[in-house]
Amino acid sequence: MSRHTLNDLLDIMTRLRDPERGCPWDVKQNFATIAPYTIEEAYEVADAIDRQDWHDLRDELGDLLLQVVFHAQMAKEAGLFDFDDVAHAISDKMLRRHPHVFGDTSYDDIEAQKQGWEDIKRAERAAKGEGVDDTSALAGVSHGLPEWKRATKLQQRAAKVGFDWPNAVPVLDKLAEELDEVRAEFADGADVGRLQDEIGDVLFVTANLARHAGVDFSQAMRHANAKFERRFRRMEALAQSEGRPLAERDLAGQEALWQRVKVLERSSHD
Repeated sequence: MSRHTLNDLLDIMTRLRDPERGCPWDVKQNFATIAPYTIEEAYEVADAIDRQDWHDLRDELGDLLLQVVFHAQMAKEAGLFDFDDVAHAISDKMLRRHPHVFGDTSYDDIEAQKQGWEDIKRAERAAKGEGVDDTSALAGVSHGLPEWKRATKLQQRAAKVGFDWPNAVPVLDKLAEELDEVRAEFADGADVGRLQDEIGDVLFVTANLARHAGVDFSQAMRHANAKFERRFRRMEALAQSEGRPLAERDLAGQEALWQRVKVLERSSHD
């Protein structure tokens, strides 16, 4: 059997979107309804990489590619652009942003290259008439990013002009300070608006701590979620094996199981 190509995938999507012969679900979709699936598939790619499941990574990359094809097909139907335009735009961007590879530019080190990248992006925004009057170091940080990612980028930009902690130690102190402020809000009656503000500060500082530690915030959260799920499921299994389901135990009993699971994990790693 012959292998399918990208052109085959484009033809499949065209057929799926056919108003008369296509799939009713695919036909009724639009950019807004598909966008959440696009984000979800990107996270599925990251998860497969975390698990080092390369077979699954292949499949997840296919799912993500399908999202690009889906959006391109809808754009083609609306007379906006098509898949070839998407491929051309990203190819042109990569050629333009890598003058040290495809041109005569040279950089002394990685930091110089990063600065060159930012300079090129700034010139691109100016050419589009975006942010012409915005001279802030924070100009151009997209509002479309996940908030944790935007926090990190804002912090990186501020650091470039010297507004940054020298290392992680004062960030830890700041985190303790922000947690104390959250405690104070609870003590004062836990006003939702003020709590949102203070908890937001905690999360912002946590993102800063991850940045100083060289840890990817999103990956750290994925690992924390996986660890919680693994331990919780083991708690359930232990409780069930003892003939008393987890839901029938009080919080102290559940906490005791949680501690047992942690001990079992540590012993299995020794």
